[in-house]
Amino acid sequence: MLQFARFAATRAVMAVVTLVLVSLIVFTLMELVPGDCAERYLAYKNTQGSAITLADIEAERVRLGLDRPFLVRWATWLSGAFRGDFGDSCILRVNIAQLLGDKFWISLWICLGSLTLAYMIAIPVGIISAASRNAFLNNSLRLVSYLGLAMPNFLLALMVMLFSTVYFGETLTGLFSPEYREAPWSWAKFVDLLKHAWLPIFILGWSATAFALQTVRALMSDEIGKLYVTAAAARGIYGRRLLWRYPARHALGPIVNSLGFDLNRIFNELPIVALILTLTEAGSLLLEALARSNDQQLAGAIIFLLTAAIVTLNFATDILLAVIDPRVRKSILR
Repeated sequence: MLQFARFAATRAVMAVVTLVLVSLIVFTLMELVPGDCAERYLAYKNTQGSAITLADIEAERVRLGLDRPFLVRWATWLSGAFRGDFGDSCILRVNIAQLLGDKFWISLWICLGSLTLAYMIAIPVGIISAASRNAFLNNSLRLVSYLGLAMPNFLLALMVMLFSTVYFGETLTGLFSPEYREAPWSWAKFVDLLKHAWLPIFILGWSATAFALQTVRALMSDEIGKLYVTAAAARGIYGRRLLWRYPARHALGPIVNSLGFDLNRIFNELPIVALILTLTEAGSLLLEALARSNDQQLAGAIIFLLTAAIVTLNFATDILLAVIDPRVRKSILR
């Protein structure tokens, strides 16, 4: 138990250090964008017909604290980020926490739902495919996985929308019905979200399932042919008991370890799907902040929150791997 506690504490410190380093990178990139926040905001006001002067820009810099040293501004931003306070949006001048509201959490749960769907399908199907000698089954699963990898998510979204519009007269866009979009949270609004969220979860989970299926099948095929599996079979262990006790247990380690990477990949695909399905969540806000309004403060906040989610998930998978495989927790304590 003491060894496990040391392992968990070490991983927790590494997670915090990783998050701090990523925050420094994100903040540095925000600072390297041509023109600071004061200049971008006043330039935006200028496009609205308001005249600006150099004195206005300097006064705005002082008000925003941009006249302070870089490390002081980064430390202030980082301490606020750990409290969930990212300041105001550079262009919209709205508190970022208020602007994001539930959008980031809805986006995160959509991504986690897609990840869960992918692995609920990929793990058992991949294990069965690797253990089966049925050529038709293996070729069919291989065709489905290749199709999932080859077909972009946005094309699948367009196909589903077109089919639904033609045959049912419903576009399936948005995450809420009109009467619930601005309504406070309630059980009825949550149920309405579930009625709409299945489509982005399915679309984002489509390629994730295909990728995970290929990975599980490859790892299982490699493990099944090893001598320790043959020795277990010689001792009379066979069927599902043999698969889950030996090759599956060893093959699932890399799968669990890749959850953070898969979550990041799904979130990277979310903005395009959100644009097509007109989802008002963090993915579409990130696309808006990076490509249109150049609001680096808002974009930095979303990227930091996503990084925190990935680091937290990686920490959880490290703990899970340590529970499953003692070699993992021993490796860092040697």
